[in-house]
Amino acid sequence: MDLADFDYELPGSAIAQTPAEPREASRLLVVDRACGALADRRFTDLPALVRPGDVLVVNDSRVIRARVLCRETRSSAPVELLFVAPETDGRWRALVRPGRRCPVGATIVAIEPDGSRILEPLVETIPALLDAYGRPPLPPYIERHLEPEPGDRDRYQTVFARDPGSIAAPTAGLHFTEMLLAQLRDRGVEIHPITLHVGPGTFRPIRANRLEDHVVGAERVRVPDVTAAAVNAARADGRRVVAVGTTTTRALEAAADRDGYVRAFEGTVDLYIRPGHRFRIVDALLTNFHLPRSSLLVLAVAFAGHGLVMKAYRHAIDGGYRFYSYGDATLFV
Repeated sequence: MDLADFDYELPGSAIAQTPAEPREASRLLVVDRACGALADRRFTDLPALVRPGDVLVVNDSRVIRARVLCRETRSSAPVELLFVAPETDGRWRALVRPGRRCPVGATIVAIEPDGSRILEPLVETIPALLDAYGRPPLPPYIERHLEPEPGDRDRYQTVFARDPGSIAAPTAGLHFTEMLLAQLRDRGVEIHPITLHVGPGTFRPIRANRLEDHVVGAERVRVPDVTAAAVNAARADGRRVVAVGTTTTRALEAAADRDGYVRAFEGTVDLYIRPGHRFRIVDALLTNFHLPRSSLLVLAVAFAGHGLVMKAYRHAIDGGYRFYSYGDATLFV
């Protein structure tokens, strides 16, 4: 498919600048893949929309305070660093803006083919630097992304976040509260975690004209034994696996063999899900509304079909839904 097929017009007013209060107050667009029906619901309706016995899989990665604003030593020009992931010997990979102000030198030891830099700390460790000076890495379409509000430290984090490592929130999980999770368990839903540390591979825009030419960068993933066993048991029993987010979907599909058996796994995943992908694990997908020309939108289309996804997005725009990280959600069943 051509990349232009994944374009849509979105008014700026539809981009959510603040999260819903409370978390579960978001709207939820339910999309029935079998008949193409759309239903406007609230996120608080989710326990009534799932089935007893469903296995709900969430991404428990915790967002780190990855953005650091500093100045170039000689010119005092501002430089933005986004620390992506640890390397070896205390070094970290980072995205630098503008890159021309960070040539290889005292702390920059290498420039990678994707434009990221390998940085070596001079005095502090990078985790100590982030703890002291780091800011929540809000996406650039949020106008205050360089100056987050105090509340963003909590709200740009899921309530089930445990393992630090993401530089962007797995946003489908932002709508959950402890009370809603308890309601789901009371409904008979099993809830299990995977960990996918969100890196540039998730949010890097597609720049190639052909979908096939895009590459999703590798990201660190862990699928625990207990989650793999729960998913495999559900599939054997004919129960649904509901993925919370595209990151969870990629982790589960990457951990599956040809027969749809999920293995416990720890390593990296660079799975790029596009139309034609055979979904072996995920039966329903809960996700936010995604940017045009993004691999996340491509994944949604692979799951539900191009016509139905575009129909749902048009309905959401016309209906005043809020888009992107702090926006509303969709449930594809």
